[in-house]
Amino acid sequence: MIPQQMAAFLRAALPEHTWQNRLQQQAELRFMEFRSTDVERLARLGIEADRLGPRLVIGLWDEGTDLEVGGYLVVDNLAMGRPAMGGIRMLPDVTPLAIFNLARGMTLKNAAANLPYGGGKAGIVAPERALSPAEHTEVVRRFAHLIARYRDIYLPGPDVGTNDADMKTIAIENGLDSALSKPVDMGGNRIDQLGGAAGGVVIAIDALLGEIGRLKALPQFADLHVPSREEMTVLIQGFGAVGAHAAAMLSEGPRPPRIVGVSDAHGYLYNAAGLPVADLFALRDERGVVTFPYFKQFLFDKRSPRPETKFSNAANDLLRESAFCLVPAAPVANYLDVDAASKPSMTVDRMGHWAMIVEGANTYSPDPARRAARMRMERVVYWQRGTVIASDFLVNSGGVIFAAQEHLIKTPDHLRTPAACLGDRAAVQRWLDEHRGELAELAERRLQAGIRQREEVIRRNMRELVDFLVADPDLLPLEAAEQISISRITSSERFRSAAEIMEPLQAISPALSVRAAARLLFEDPTEMLAVVEAGELVGVVTDWDITKATATACSVDVPVSEIMTRSPITARPGDSILDVLRMLEMYEISAMPVVEDGAVLGVISSDMLAHKTLFRLLQAQ
Repeated sequence: MIPQQMAAFLRAALPEHTWQNRLQQQAELRFMEFRSTDVERLARLGIEADRLGPRLVIGLWDEGTDLEVGGYLVVDNLAMGRPAMGGIRMLPDVTPLAIFNLARGMTLKNAAANLPYGGGKAGIVAPERALSPAEHTEVVRRFAHLIARYRDIYLPGPDVGTNDADMKTIAIENGLDSALSKPVDMGGNRIDQLGGAAGGVVIAIDALLGEIGRLKALPQFADLHVPSREEMTVLIQGFGAVGAHAAAMLSEGPRPPRIVGVSDAHGYLYNAAGLPVADLFALRDERGVVTFPYFKQFLFDKRSPRPETKFSNAANDLLRESAFCLVPAAPVANYLDVDAASKPSMTVDRMGHWAMIVEGANTYSPDPARRAARMRMERVVYWQRGTVIASDFLVNSGGVIFAAQEHLIKTPDHLRTPAACLGDRAAVQRWLDEHRGELAELAERRLQAGIRQREEVIRRNMRELVDFLVADPDLLPLEAAEQISISRITSSERFRSAAEIMEPLQAISPALSVRAAARLLFEDPTEMLAVVEAGELVGVVTDWDITKATATACSVDVPVSEIMTRSPITARPGDSILDVLRMLEMYEISAMPVVEDGAVLGVISSDMLAHKTLFRLLQAQ
């Protein structure tokens, strides 16, 4: 059964009804892939391909069940390394464009965090009706089977609508190293519970407080007063996993700043003298929300001991209050805008006065219209109001840094779930119980590594952000943040090898006829065919070889050994991108096989360098 949104995906991507020849099927599992070269079809989905990606956009669904299971996977860019890393979102309104936007954010976030992973994201199209816990688990389990096909280029974690238990389900089906942010009994770390992302926000606040004084060199910050940590005031929009933990960490640290305002879905609280964060955190754990329960418990009675605390059921009005620092941590990308028509949380003409904004929510979008709106907002907020903005992908990376340790610190072979257990929840659980102690030790090692890396990376990001802004007064904070990520990606690109870029190369026998070789080149357009004898490369056949043979009236039934290019120029798997480019230019060829000890490993071409790397960007540096 194809989910309704998947059917819409097919119609939008391939309106000519030519989709059958792009459809790949494995039993009841269906896959439809689009690459960065499918510019027109991606455009129909609202996705604008650029020099970063996307590398691969996939619609995937399971027709073998009455329960609708389907969604999208976007691998945006693998320049920092593979696999791509990013969460699985599960909502009814998931679209390919939304998943692409999130995947691009992950490309920049992983690069800013200096992680050796590309950016990716997946989305499950959830049914409109409420799912029972068992149905939810079944949907995740079947989606695990769909993404297993792409495990070498995509590594999932939790996102909106999914959680650590869902990652355990995926690991039960696909293996321990096939998902991130797993429970401790699988050697993972519960990122939300540990405040992985919130800790990054706190580090960014402290680091930026130490760096912001350098911005006094810019005219809009000439009158800036930098408070001490205990004098600093903070507003937190959204008191969820990130906002609540950030408030708690700030309050428990040395010389705590004053958390003067918080908001949630039901309203906001404000007290210039500071709010009792411990009470709010306890209410959140008990009720799930804080502002209205706090109002009823402490403020409704006019004889309340805290009459100076303000409550409003207009949650967005928190952004009309002033403080030294604003932390947007609500699931709202458009928290500020110049144009009220976009329905932001607040328009810039009504915003409070802040010296810095540290974004704890996912706000980045590569969509041209949304990016243009963001730039208009920053021109007012940064240039005119004197408020520096630390973009989300520089700040909100604590979670991915923690999660990445589950892949950076490999699971020892003796702790890997036996293949015979995969898919059997009870058998996997018995295995985990037998190795509980070792897996807990592994989880602790990964946690400590994440804590160290988070501190180092986010402090460096804040230092580099201010470096860029001071060096170029015309630069906006978002542009500076993008340059930080891009500089990491391009630095990584310089050291990539042919083995990371190459694609498979079909091998044929020297005895194959020219007619058959031509048919292979026509049916599956590729750069060339490798002619292999006794396991070693003896030549290649390209379109040019076929054309030349035709022009000289060569029979199409002769073997390719008579027309192939002998002793072709080859690359080694360890050759760098620069080495490959020099050879392509020196020999004036567009592609060459990648060979090691005579064995053909793949092919690399100028098109691959253009589409799979950032070489055009490198040349512009």
